[in-house]
Amino acid sequence: MQIQFPTTWPTTPTEAIALQQILAPQVVTQDHLPDPIRYVAGIDAGFEQDGQITRAAVVVLSFPDLTPVDEALVRRPTTFSYVPGLLSFREIPAMLEALAQLQRVPDVILCDGQGVAHPRRFGIACHLGLLCQCPTLGVAKSRLVGTHSEVPPEKGAWVPLMDGGERIGAVLRNRANTKPLFISPGHWMSLDTAIALVGRCTTCYRLPETTRYADRLASSGKGQSALGLAQSGKLF
Repeated sequence: MQIQFPTTWPTTPTEAIALQQILAPQVVTQDHLPDPIRYVAGIDAGFEQDGQITRAAVVVLSFPDLTPVDEALVRRPTTFSYVPGLLSFREIPAMLEALAQLQRVPDVILCDGQGVAHPRRFGIACHLGLLCQCPTLGVAKSRLVGTHSEVPPEKGAWVPLMDGGERIGAVLRNRANTKPLFISPGHWMSLDTAIALVGRCTTCYRLPETTRYADRLASSGKGQSALGLAQSGKLF
């Protein structure tokens, strides 16, 4: 994985927004994926010591059977405050370090956050995709921007997420009669492929397995191994 570690990061919201506006035109929302896809990854971040420490976790699963095959957990000081719409500047520095530790390079990364469904069309999935030169997509539990019609109740149903006349994502019912997810391309990914991949990475739960494994590793104060727990059948 060709990770580009920035030499400097913005320290203020004004600087971060300016950088988003520069980088957003570089995002490609057309498919640039290997065939076949062999590995998919989920990535997420948690925080310790009242937000002073960022804990980033990435779990790689074989595809399409969704068996965990690699993982990494990194802790580092948090250097950017929580600001809606600027999540990547708070979480990505630790995420890049976690990705650099992997032995299995993922073909696709599913991010717990937004892709182009973002006020400046540059959510965390877009930013991570550009820095890693890897196909990415956003799987968010809540809406950041845009409007949509009611999603039908059955699993797999979705409606467009619109903003200013532009289709920026999809609102997907990934499990019948549960709250929908907000799906959007990150980088090197079309919306149709993003929706299909989320469906193929989902078993019987609302969230795709990539997100569930990464969230467990990132949120656990003990950093419990997803691989070990999956092998013991005690993950969830």
